[in-house]
Amino acid sequence: MINPNGFSKCEATLRARSRRRPLAEMLHLLSAVIVWLVTGTTISSLNKWIFAVYNFRYPLLLSALHMLTAIVVDYGLIKLRVIRHRGAAEQDLTPNAKCKVFLLSLTFCASIAFGNIGLNYVQLSFAQMIYTTTPLFTLAISSLILGKQHHIIKYTAMMPICLGASFSIMGEVQFDQTGCFFVFAATMLRGVKSIQQSILLQEEKINSVFLLYLMSIPSFCILAVAALALENWAMLESPLHYDCHLWVFILLSCLGSVMYNLASCCVITLTSAVTLHILGNLNVVGNLLLSQLLFGSELSALSCAGAVLTLSGMLIYQNSEFIVSCMDARKAKPEGTDFESESEDLCNSSRVTTDFTCFSDLFSLPNLSALLIMLLLSSNVF
Repeated sequence: MINPNGFSKCEATLRARSRRRPLAEMLHLLSAVIVWLVTGTTISSLNKWIFAVYNFRYPLLLSALHMLTAIVVDYGLIKLRVIRHRGAAEQDLTPNAKCKVFLLSLTFCASIAFGNIGLNYVQLSFAQMIYTTTPLFTLAISSLILGKQHHIIKYTAMMPICLGASFSIMGEVQFDQTGCFFVFAATMLRGVKSIQQSILLQEEKINSVFLLYLMSIPSFCILAVAALALENWAMLESPLHYDCHLWVFILLSCLGSVMYNLASCCVITLTSAVTLHILGNLNVVGNLLLSQLLFGSELSALSCAGAVLTLSGMLIYQNSEFIVSCMDARKAKPEGTDFESESEDLCNSSRVTTDFTCFSDLFSLPNLSALLIMLLLSSNVF
């Protein structure tokens, strides 16, 4: 089939895949993904350690401290010009953009507060398995709100992801209904938050550091008021009575949350909201292993099977473009006589390069990591 611009669908797909990011942008994206994965794994374990080991029952206060740290760090980066601000200044933001930032703050507060509250009731491994369904919520919301059209392959990839999460729930050794509710609510709000971030970062062109600074101010106020109103301060001891190691872990958790949020903004700016959460499923193995190592969590065979299913869905989504291009190439073969000779020459000349690109994409870091995780979990099952 020939497009109106004279190129076949096969050729358009090959041309699209042949466009590669500049080296500097690729290094920026790679470093952001690594920081995001590392901090995402450590923050959940740190928070669970704070709640479980030190019996610190103030998740809203901890979330408020996260936002206060973000305000201090981002303000310092902006004032010291460590980060060159190329986005819109605060006074240049339209009322519509300011409203979007405030709505993002509300969603952000609810997501992290619900997530921390849920960790009080459920195991870290269970929470991480539920979080793997975030791409489904993000995909659905982007279709409903933004009107984005996604290929059927991407929706197909969501099936094993959700089925794997269901298996993990059924295989959970210590199931708690209240914790499950809060974790599911946090998962849905994570998807909404990512869509809101992508709109502000990609459409409003707001710098990631500046955006985090803007949304941290109302977020801190909301969480601080919620902590004062909802948490039991009568049981809070003097800070001097707590183990000094607790405050070290809280400080590390706060700094890690700032790095995590900044890295997530960078990844969304360079990719998409759905891709962010698909890559985030690689955090599953780190949190599962840390949950077993630090908290003695038991992983049943059904939970491990659920993790394998979830990661297989991630592999399908990660390589959806490669699958679509192969399908388009197969469909284009019977119609080869309809192609113009110039288009045929271009397809043939680029086929070797494209095949090599597809082959290298199959052995990319996310794919190899997911395959390694699946092998480890499968060995645990059998």
